[in-house]
Parts: sequence; structure tokens; C-alpha cells
Amino acid sequence: MNNITRKIEAKKNIALVAHDHKKQELLEWSEENKEMLKRHNLFATGTTGKIISETTGLNITAFKSGPLGGDQQLGATIVNFDLDMLVFFWDPLESQPHDPDVKALLRIATLYNIPCAMNKSTADFLFHSNLMDESYNISLNDHIEYTTRHIDLK
Repeated sequence: MNNITRKIEAKKNIALVAHDHKKQELLEWSEENKEMLKRHNLFATGTTGKIISETTGLNITAFKSGPLGGDQQLGATIVNFDLDMLVFFWDPLESQPHDPDVKALLRIATLYNIPCAMNKSTADFLFHSNLMDESYNISLNDHIEYTTRHIDLK
């Protein structure tokens, strides 16, 4: 495995996502951390972005709603190195119609080694870290073995 380094700048690109039963919790967390969030570029899935933006006044670039492809759009943003952090308050007690998309988003976030917060406690730890307002180098596997593997088509 070969590693490559990706630099996350001090001004980060942060995604805010929440399932319906967690939107209020993410909204309250966003209000509590509004001053911190203002210093970064914010992205969100459609409904979550609209609710947070309208309530807090934060400038948020909204993608489509999660079930309409927003989770996949965020995943593509991660793959293109345009997203640095993911705050995703997901509901562990309720099945979602787009569960495969959610799993894919979390897989891509893990594969690309971006910091993720899945609940308020983790988000608090991440956002109150001394690394939050500094640049940071992420180590990534270049996956050269995977992309150059031989596939025998018999």
C-alpha cells in the first residue's frame, strides 16, 4: 500500500446531514456552534440544509434531499476531495428508504479518511479540537493495487 497525503485547510468544507428524527438535534447543535460553523464552508442535504439555514442564518450549499440522491452527491464530493468533514446525525432506530445510499456515504467517508461525527458528543469533540481551525494532513491509501489489478476474463 502506498499512502498519499491530502491537506485539509484551516477553513474546512463541512457537510451537515440528519435523518428526520434527528433534524431537531442537529439544528440545536448548529445553533450552539453557529460562530464556529460561520468560519467554514457548509454543505448539507436538501431538507436539513434548508432548515438549518433558515433558522440560523448560516450560509449553506444544499444538495438534493438524501432519498433523492443528496447522500450520493455528498459521497461524490468526498471522492473529489471537496469535502473535509461529515456531521451526520443518523437515526439508528428507524429504517430509511435510502439506507444503501447512507451506507455508501459512510463507506466513502471512511475510505477517504475524513473526520465524521455521528452524534452530538462526537461533533462536540471534533469541533472543539485544537485542529478545527488549523490545516491538517490526512493520510490516504492510493489504492494502486486495486486500480491496477489484473482481472482474468475467461
